[in-house]
Amino acid sequence: MKPPYQITDNTLKLVVAISERLGEISATHLYKPPTELRKKNRIKTIQSSLEIEGNTLTKEQITALLENKRVIAPQKDILEVQNAIKVYEQLRTFNPNKLKDLEKAHKILMNGLIDGAGKLRTINVGIVKGSKVEHLAPSGDMVKGLMNDLFNYLKTDNDVLLIKSCVFHYEFEFIHPFLDGNGRMGRLWQTLILMQQYPVFEFLPVESLIKENQEEYYKVLSMSDKSGHSTPFIEFMLNIILQALENLLKMQNRTLTTQDRIELYKDIIKENQFSRKDYLQNFKDISQATASRDLKWAVEQQTLSKTGDKRLTKYQFKF
Repeated sequence: MKPPYQITDNTLKLVVAISERLGEISATHLYKPPTELRKKNRIKTIQSSLEIEGNTLTKEQITALLENKRVIAPQKDILEVQNAIKVYEQLRTFNPNKLKDLEKAHKILMNGLIDGAGKLRTINVGIVKGSKVEHLAPSGDMVKGLMNDLFNYLKTDNDVLLIKSCVFHYEFEFIHPFLDGNGRMGRLWQTLILMQQYPVFEFLPVESLIKENQEEYYKVLSMSDKSGHSTPFIEFMLNIILQALENLLKMQNRTLTTQDRIELYKDIIKENQFSRKDYLQNFKDISQATASRDLKWAVEQQTLSKTGDKRLTKYQFKF
């Protein structure tokens, strides 16, 4: 059964605006930011997502853990960060359309923090804020069926992926399929869903904007619960995504180096053979001489193998 939500005029405007920004990002080759920015954004993502859940570690402490340095902090907080680092390192190995992969990711994320990490709950739970029950989740015996339905929607529904990723995120939080770790898992899985079509989301710190708008995040979750459909949450998340993309475009006035172009092209062409002409078609703003220098450099670095001569020269990346 399709989850209930409406596609409003505002939803469509946001989808169009996001699509335009994604086009700009592709045109300027920002979909794979430089290594240093990728690392910075990954740290921001982990810190923000865990801070929403009460973790106390700073960006500096998370950087130290990434570099295998010793950090003085509560053991639980350190373990949460170490687990998150592992999950994000393996992000590309998970299939967003498979419930088994979601369970596997949860097991890594919550390992040593709760009993039954990676296992769907079978008992009844409620989310308590202060002295009142904020959300009464569906009963434990319904969880498996609801999660199967949600993954079926994700795989088969024809709505655009941007909307489906938001619907999945909301429905996941509503079902509350695990005893703990649902907030960070819902946010992680939306990132993974979007990554399959838009690689830039792997390194886009959407989480930090959710953290900045944490009160609103919980408010729209509650509004969606009360209205019986996820429309308020979809519009909130699309706004956050748009803001994250605009921040990236503002931040990056990027001039690509030889190494940048070679790395980007490796992601695009993968193991296929290609010519200098193919390479130039992807980087229309460089000259034939620059393309030749790029390819010569990559051959010298033993990143590329080269066969043939002159116009018949072909290249292939070594994996």
